[in-house]
Amino acid sequence: MSNYFSKIKEYLNELSYSIINESEGEGFFVIDKEDEGIKNMVIVVDDPILIMEQLLFKVKNDDIEMYKALLKKNHDILHGAFVLSDDGKNVLFRDTLQVENLDLNELAGSLNSLSLLLGEYSKEIIKFSA
Repeated sequence: MSNYFSKIKEYLNELSYSIINESEGEGFFVIDKEDEGIKNMVIVVDDPILIMEQLLFKVKNDDIEMYKALLKKNHDILHGAFVLSDDGKNVLFRDTLQVENLDLNELAGSLNSLSLLLGEYSKEIIKFSA
């Protein structure tokens, strides 16, 4: 795994993400790039995949219309999707990639997908989190 871990770290540095926390032994990074909406994103390197997750908001009301809107918006997201945490209390952005052939452009595309999503859907996310 250390080869993949090192490769991902190199890519994150090249893309100018701040690595807030990391553990090669546990295979994770926590990254920030606040000007693009990335805050405390967790990246797990678990061969054969890389998992990216970022908390978007806590679910305050169990509202079926909110869930429908999020599912509809998933259709427009280039990479990744809205997901519920296992306990159903948080909405996250999540994406998974294969690490074996992962390149810089593919990782950048997934990270940029979240930035684009936050830029175009921020009003709705703020409404859902209120």
